[in-house]
Amino acid sequence: METVAIQQGQTETQKNQTTTLSGSEAVLQALLGEGVETIFGYPGGAIMPIYDALYDYTDRLNHILVRHEQGAIHAAQGYARTSGKTGVVFATSGPGATNLVTGLADAMIDSTPIVAITGQVFAHLLGTDAFQETDVINITTPVTKWNYQVTDATEIPSVLAKAFYIAGSGRPGPVVIDITKNAQLQKFPSPPYQKCTHIRSYRPSPIIRKEFVEQAAKLINEAQRPFVIFGQGVILGNAEKEFIKFIEKSGIPCAWTILGMSAIPTDHPLAVGMLGMHGNYGPNLLTNECDVLIAVGMRFDDRVTGRLDKYARQAKVIHLDIDPAEIDKNVKATVPVWGNCRETLPMLTALIEQKYYPQWLQKFKDCQLKEEEKVIKEELNPSGEILTMGEVINVLNELTDAEAVIVTDVGQHQMVACRYSHFKQTRSNITSGGLGTMGFALPAAIGAKFGAPHRTVVAVIGDGGFQMTLQELGTIMQFKTNVKIIILNNQFLGMVRQWQQLFHEKRYSFVDITSPDFVQVAKGFGISGQSIDQRSQLRDALKEMLDHPGSYLLEVMVGKENNVFPMVPQGRGVAEIVLSKEEV
Repeated sequence: METVAIQQGQTETQKNQTTTLSGSEAVLQALLGEGVETIFGYPGGAIMPIYDALYDYTDRLNHILVRHEQGAIHAAQGYARTSGKTGVVFATSGPGATNLVTGLADAMIDSTPIVAITGQVFAHLLGTDAFQETDVINITTPVTKWNYQVTDATEIPSVLAKAFYIAGSGRPGPVVIDITKNAQLQKFPSPPYQKCTHIRSYRPSPIIRKEFVEQAAKLINEAQRPFVIFGQGVILGNAEKEFIKFIEKSGIPCAWTILGMSAIPTDHPLAVGMLGMHGNYGPNLLTNECDVLIAVGMRFDDRVTGRLDKYARQAKVIHLDIDPAEIDKNVKATVPVWGNCRETLPMLTALIEQKYYPQWLQKFKDCQLKEEEKVIKEELNPSGEILTMGEVINVLNELTDAEAVIVTDVGQHQMVACRYSHFKQTRSNITSGGLGTMGFALPAAIGAKFGAPHRTVVAVIGDGGFQMTLQELGTIMQFKTNVKIIILNNQFLGMVRQWQQLFHEKRYSFVDITSPDFVQVAKGFGISGQSIDQRSQLRDALKEMLDHPGSYLLEVMVGKENNVFPMVPQGRGVAEIVLSKEEV
């Protein structure tokens, strides 16, 4: 990519208004120029000059001191996902930078805009194995949209402008800017900060080809059993209203991926549920019965498709995506529609006929009734004495009126929460999708609260994942962050245990996990909480958690060997979805 283009129209007077800044001050001026309000980070030797400069900017920049750099980047992800802004992270060199890698990989696969600024040793020490030196650029290249090492302070304004433009434009993603210590200290005459609006050779949004939109409309108008599947691209493109207009005019039933969830209200009349390995029965089964499959802002992940050679072979596929690399990558498109769906959907909506498919929609309803009878009824209103994860989410829906932000970790609780949570607002379902990062939820919930300070944020976490990043309770304590934490404790690494039960002859190999007294741990961080194991306690405990004026931890002891169904077993097609362990 070429050097950042300077915005046109800059006057000679503006050009001459230079100020002598240190590289560190230039970093902070760039953040202010980009409208950044919140930074998540952890100081160290190689980034100390930036932190020294930050001392004079605390009235304009809110820095959240996390307890681990992985917590910083997950918090930045949560912030970006609820606010729609780019998350910002500071970390030092060496282990500080390498501790970001998991979060960078997570942000990369889930298309989350992040700018991570890392300190680096002095330029003259590069390549000498200096204290806390690592090759951050080569380490992070596979898990970033772009990265760059700054050794001269004069580059800082233009490089950071480029970083924010790349991170937030087109298909978003993480960017790492590694700045040597000498560049942070170096003084230079700096002109007023200019945002980047163009980079030669970088086209964030492909040219929309009208003829493909017309071909797509023709297929839709001729379809007898069309089906829409949509992903996070609708949310990232800020295209929620455009999407609703499209489905309501077309009358086509639609289902969401795990990251697309909350783009439309979950109770929309045309919404038929969630796709994927633990998605709803109808959307999976009937994918292989539709005649036209319209994919909007989703990438045909393997958890959605199951076996590709058994996936929607009968259907003509229309794929709308901003990233041309995703089209034809896994599923061959009959008609590719490149571009931001906020632009392409209105073009498509204008060309399609107003329709409704009552018989086709009824097939989804019939599947839903079957799923309710065999799975949902027992999960949400169990006949036994042992609490289920589903009933916890069900009561939570009622008490929050589907208005809360739900942040989930990874495992059985994640699948249950995504299956049964209700949402009225977009940007409400925050989870680690493509990478499946245990430990994501607690720090991400902290960031989500800073990104949506006026909304209720509830972190739903398993007993295993919680122990990976529970140190971030210290961040909650220090910054008095009002995050509600629910630990669904089944005393197992539940998802792995389910697979070992179903596919490995119940050989439970190292999944029986012992946990501390979570309530006492939270108490040590000044966080109130309680643990329950009786159905009679559930509603009052959840209400107490939600009504509590600050953060609160509620541990709910649930069934040890409960499984999540429906399920598309690995190696099978989506139409081979099963409703119970007897069918596996």
